Amino acid sequence: MAAGDEHGRDVIADVSTLADGVRRRLYEYVAAQDGPVRRDDAAAAIGISRTLAAYHLDRLAQAGLLATRYARPPGRGGPGAGRPAKQYERVGHEVSVSVPPRNYLLLARLLADAAAADDSGRLRATLTAAAEDEGRNAAGGSTDLLSPLVHDGYEPCVVGDDRIELRNCPFHALAQRQTDLVCSLNHALVRGLLAGRGESPGRAELAPATGRCCVVIHANPASAQERLTGADTTGFDKSRERYDTGWIDRLP
Repeated sequence: MAAGDEHGRDVIADVSTLADGVRRRLYEYVAAQDGPVRRDDAAAAIGISRTLAAYHLDRLAQAGLLATRYARPPGRGGPGAGRPAKQYERVGHEVSVSVPPRNYLLLARLLADAAAADDSGRLRATLTAAAEDEGRNAAGGSTDLLSPLVHDGYEPCVVGDDRIELRNCPFHALAQRQTDLVCSLNHALVRGLLAGRGESPGRAELAPATGRCCVVIHANPASAQERLTGADTTGFDKSRERYDTGWIDRLP
């Protein structure tokens, strides 16, 4: 969505809502969660009062950056359960600003549609090779695996000791149109990134799921391909926080 689109909304003003430090921390916290967040939990997470958290969360919702709903805590229902509490979660649509207006998504749609329509498969193979090369190139300038994933917008999340999930698909709008093609390119890019770091590309598994990117990175190739039995699946730094919530600050 370019600046000023979406039925005349001022997108620049919406995005500028994140300029406030408290608001930005709240957004990062909500965006990093697996499900909707209550005001009390958000307030406690960043160390502010519930009243202040409610104010800033509602401002984010008014700007279209968070969605709201009302629900009772899990396991509570019926008489005496109290009123449903307001909850917040990141919106599914994307907000972007370009000055002057650009429409790179249109070009991407044209290329993706052309690749999907190419019965010979040559164009798709070329795109896959290009994605792998991009991953290898990204590996060359990084000292760790997560940094290039953060830079490309994947929002990596270390889950336990056995895998990295990618909480965001940078090509979400295009993936809705050409899912199979975009997922295969995501897979190729991550495989290339691993290969470029001298690690096994087999750690990357194409495992689509709702609410995240289609690729999961396992601790070792066996867990990606078989995940059978007591193989040692350690390999990630246990001291790392479960969710990388600072990815916004590290974007170029």
